[in-house]
Amino acid sequence: MSKKVYRQKIDSWYLERILFLVAGIFVLISAVLGMIGFKGFILFTALVGLLLIVFAFTGYCPMAIILKKLGAEEK
Repeated sequence: MSKKVYRQKIDSWYLERILFLVAGIFVLISAVLGMIGFKGFILFTALVGLLLIVFAFTGYCPMAIILKKLGAEEK
């Protein structure tokens, strides 16, 4: 039985790929700032996580709406 690795194409910057990039940057920056003493950024990390969960259950994503208005194309 062969195992297949799930991998997306990276030849273009489509909306979903940009969305994951933005979420990753937000979480990374807020986690680092939270660790060095800015405790309020922990709440921002929690907000990003909450919005990811809301998107998974409802399909509604405010950041995707913003990116779409800025010209990002869906895959």
